[in-house]
Amino acid sequence: MTESFASGLGGEPGLMGTAARVWQVGALCRAVADALEARFNPVTVRGEISGYSRAASGHCYFSVKDEQGQIRCAMFRRAASLLDFSPRDGELVELRGRLGVYEQRGDLQLIVETMRRAGQGALFEQFLRLKAKLESMGLFDAGRKRSLPLMPRAIGVVTSLGAAALHDVVTALRRRVPHIPVIVSPALVQGPQAGAELVGALSALYGLSSGVVGAGTDAAPTAMPPIDVILLVRGGGSMEDLWAFNDEALAHCIVQSPVPVICGVGHETDFTIADFCSDLRAPTPTAAAELVCQPQEVWHRALHLWQKRLEDAAVRRLESFSQRLDFVGSRLGRPATGWAQAQSHLALQQQCLRHAAQTRIRQGRAELQSLKIAVAGAFSSSLQDERLRLDRLALRLQLLDPTLVLQRGFAWLRDTHGHAVTSVRQTRAGQALRASLADGEVDLTVDGVNPK
Repeated sequence: MTESFASGLGGEPGLMGTAARVWQVGALCRAVADALEARFNPVTVRGEISGYSRAASGHCYFSVKDEQGQIRCAMFRRAASLLDFSPRDGELVELRGRLGVYEQRGDLQLIVETMRRAGQGALFEQFLRLKAKLESMGLFDAGRKRSLPLMPRAIGVVTSLGAAALHDVVTALRRRVPHIPVIVSPALVQGPQAGAELVGALSALYGLSSGVVGAGTDAAPTAMPPIDVILLVRGGGSMEDLWAFNDEALAHCIVQSPVPVICGVGHETDFTIADFCSDLRAPTPTAAAELVCQPQEVWHRALHLWQKRLEDAAVRRLESFSQRLDFVGSRLGRPATGWAQAQSHLALQQQCLRHAAQTRIRQGRAELQSLKIAVAGAFSSSLQDERLRLDRLALRLQLLDPTLVLQRGFAWLRDTHGHAVTSVRQTRAGQALRASLADGEVDLTVDGVNPK
């Protein structure tokens, strides 16, 4: 086997030595797993949870890490069902299990058999310290939080332009209140610079609450409705992903808002400092959009209700006048000339009042119908524009398909760890590579390296 392998590399038979052994990949993985089993298992590990997820099968997958490194972990459904708490990213835990090799990827992983809390983790402890500090300063007091406007004149949104949360919020608002303007102030929602950008985006919206927005350096200001409420939103993620919303400067900025702020960050189980400082916390970005205003149908029903009350009030008023007329007539006995005049005058007034009420009701119905037609037309036009934009984006996405490049004869090389190989300096003789072509993959071995 040694001689044939050496010959296949272009060398002479026996050049690699008779003592060398050529491993099959699977056999090498199993040998490494056996060595780990004999040397370490069972093993207990202490570290912070990162990237925790639970599959539909009930199995849990995550990493445990500290300052020096991290290990992939898998906890199968049987072991996960014995947990007495819900693990979260950032928690410090102690794991007991068995080290092994996941042969399909050649990854080192820890099969977790038991898990227990060992502390709250560095990030979570930092979160608790900041929460206690801001709470002592009164930033979370319920007495300073304001109620939402019944019908805002304009809505501000702070999030990333590329976030799915923006699409969810805009879609919900267009469905519920397409007539209310929405102003987006973009900012990063993840990373070291995200906290400062969120503060800047909120401050920009605070300046728009006066109702006048500059149209540009060379144009005159354009009058528009002032912003009455602001949505601060972001989709779900780990504690590290949402850490920008635990920024102390952002907390003070939210408290200083001249209008109510709704915070819809992460999922229902995620809590950040921004949630406690805002006037209202929403479990998701979509829920934040639904809380900010009543749907249009509610106002239509209210208009119909007031119309019915107006009709009933007019009828009751007419009946009251009729009863008063009957009472006066009964007291006069046989009427003189004044009785006939009073009855005629009252009948005329009754007719005028009924005619005025019916005219106003017809006008109200006509205005309501015009409003329905205008709203339907605006929604249809907006929906058509969004469909055209989606078609253009789909075409651009197709043009960026990497398989089109592969079909022209190019290939994508990567090593056994899945890392892309872009330079000969990343290769060595005898190294195993995998090439992705347009119709499949090819496993290769480097015969030699010839840099330019």
